[in-house]
Amino acid sequence: MSSRALESGDDLALQRLHALFGFRAFRGVQRNVIDRVLAGQSTLAVMPTGAGKSLTYQLPATMLDGTCIVISPLIALMHDQLRSAEANGIRAATLTSVDENRAETVARLRAGDLDLLYVAPERASQSHFRELLSQCRISLFAIDEAHCVSEWGHDFRPDYRLLRPLMDQFPQLPRLALTATADAHTRADILTQLGIPEEGMIVAGFDRPNIRYAIGTRDGLTQQLRRLLAANPGPGIVYAQTRAATERLAEALSDGKREVRAYHAGLAPDVRAANQSAFVGSEDMVMCATVAFGMGIDKPDVRFVAHAGLPKSIEGYYQETGRAGRDGDPASAHLFWGADDFARARMRVQEVDETRQQGERTRLSALGALVETAGCRRAILLRHFGETPPETCGNCDNCLEPPKALDATVTAQKYLSAVARTRQMFGAGYVESILTGQSSERASSQGHDTLSVFGIVDGEEAALLKPVQRALLVRGALLPTEHGGLMLGPEARGYLKGELPLDLVIPPKRERERGRKGVTRGGSQALNPVGDPLFDALRALRRDLARENGVPPYVVFHDSVLRDMAGFRPQSRAAMADLPGIGASKLDAYAEKFLEVIRQF
Repeated sequence: MSSRALESGDDLALQRLHALFGFRAFRGVQRNVIDRVLAGQSTLAVMPTGAGKSLTYQLPATMLDGTCIVISPLIALMHDQLRSAEANGIRAATLTSVDENRAETVARLRAGDLDLLYVAPERASQSHFRELLSQCRISLFAIDEAHCVSEWGHDFRPDYRLLRPLMDQFPQLPRLALTATADAHTRADILTQLGIPEEGMIVAGFDRPNIRYAIGTRDGLTQQLRRLLAANPGPGIVYAQTRAATERLAEALSDGKREVRAYHAGLAPDVRAANQSAFVGSEDMVMCATVAFGMGIDKPDVRFVAHAGLPKSIEGYYQETGRAGRDGDPASAHLFWGADDFARARMRVQEVDETRQQGERTRLSALGALVETAGCRRAILLRHFGETPPETCGNCDNCLEPPKALDATVTAQKYLSAVARTRQMFGAGYVESILTGQSSERASSQGHDTLSVFGIVDGEEAALLKPVQRALLVRGALLPTEHGGLMLGPEARGYLKGELPLDLVIPPKRERERGRKGVTRGGSQALNPVGDPLFDALRALRRDLARENGVPPYVVFHDSVLRDMAGFRPQSRAAMADLPGIGASKLDAYAEKFLEVIRQF
C-alpha cells in the first residue's frame, strides 16, 4: 500500500498527532489500532466512549493516499464529526440527503481533495456509490457504531448488513470497525459480517472511570431531578420512557434560570432540529428526551445523564450513560427506578416473538441484578461485557457509601403466602394490612382476618414489606394484575419453598442528603475554577468565537484546554502550543485572541 506515513518513518504518527490534535502521546489502544490501519490490516476496535475512537481513522486518513470512507448511522452525528474534523485542519465532507453541496463534494472526492468522506449505510450500500468509489482513490473504510451490523446488538440496522459487498470490491483496503458497546456474541458477529479476521480484534475494555454511577428507587422523581440539576450546573440529559414524560419533565424542571427542553420523535422536525442544535451549542442546557436522542451527538461536555425509568438493557444503559463525560472530565450517571418498571417490562416480554423471549428475560434479569446489588455497580457492568474488574471501584454510590444487605427470605415467604391466601386479587396496600393485622370491615367480610398470615408481621419487620414487595416484583416472583392487584409470578415457587434466598439492600440513612453530596462530588461544580475571572473571560471569548464560526463552543476548545490556559497563563504562541489539545490549525485560528485575554490578567 502506498502510504505517506510508511515512507516517512515510524514517528510521523506522533508528529501528526501533535500537529493536528495538539497531543504528544496516544491514549489506551489508539496506537495499536492506528499501526494496524497504516499497515493495511483490517481491525475491529472495541473502545469505550470518550477513548478517542474517531482519532483512530481521522489521523491515518491524513497520512494515507486517498480518501477514508466513514460509514456512520446518523446525519446529525456525521455533521457533528465534520465540524470537529474541519476545526483540526482535516479535509472532510459529508454526502447526505440534506447536504446542498453534494456535487461539490463528489468533485472534491474525484480530485483527491478529501481526507474523510462521511456517508450513511443506506448510501454506501448502493451500487451507484460503489461505482463512484471505483473511479476515485480510496484509502480506508471506517465503520462507526459497528454493533449496528449485528442482529445480536441493541441498535441493529439492516443496511449495515449490506456493506460487505462494497468493501469486498476493494479487497486491498483495510477495514476499521469501531464500537463502544458489543458483548462477546456481538463482537463475533461483527467480525463475520464485515469480513474482519479474528486476530484483528482489539478490545480496550469498557470502563469509564470518570463516570460516577448512582442508582436508587424513585421517591418524588421531580424533586429528585431538581436536586440533581441544582448540584450539576453543566449540560445534562434526562432520559424518560415516553414522549409525554419528556414534555412533562421538561416543564416541571424549568425554573426560569436554566433552559430545559424536550426531544422526541413526535415533535415537528424543525422543533426537534432546533432543540438539538441549541443543546449542542449550550454550556448548561438540560434535555429531557427519549433514548432516540444522543446517538447522533458527539457533545463531549455533558456532565450528567439521568434515567427517569428503567433502560431496556445493560447495553442500552451503558451506551446512554456513556454520553456523559466524553471529554474525560468527571461526570455522573443516575438511574431512578421503580418496581412497576420491571412489571411493565415483563409484560412487554410476553409480546415479543417467542424465539426472543428468553433473551429478553435474561436482559431483564441482568438489569435487576444491577439495580438491586449491594456491591459495586461498575463491577457488574464490566462483568456483563466479559471483563474481570476489581470488587470495588471507589466511584459508584455503593462503593462510596456501602448499603447494608439483609436476609429477607422469611419475610418474602410471608408476603407471597399472603398474596396466595387472599386469592391473588388484592393490591400491595391490602396485602400489607393483612400481614400487619389491621382489622377492617373489608378484611372481616372476606374472612381474611382469620387467615394464618393475619398479623404475622410486626415491629421492624413491617418496615421491610414495601422493599420486599419491590424486590419480588423485580425478580418475577410477583406480577401485577390488570386490575391493580398482585399475583404470584413464575419465580414465586422457589422463594416459597426456600430454594431461593432474598437478600434485601438497605440504602444508607438520609439517602437524599447523602445523594446530594455524592452528586456534587461527581458533578461539574468542582471541574472548573469557581470564581476565577480569567477562566470566565476565556469561556466568554470561546462563546463569542463559537457564535461567529457557527460551531458549538467545544469545537473551539474543550474546558480542559481553558483550564490549562487559566492555570499556566501562556504569554506567547509557542507557550500556548505546548498545551494539550491545541493543534496547528486551532493555534493559527485562535492563539492571538486568547493570548490577548490572558495578558489582561
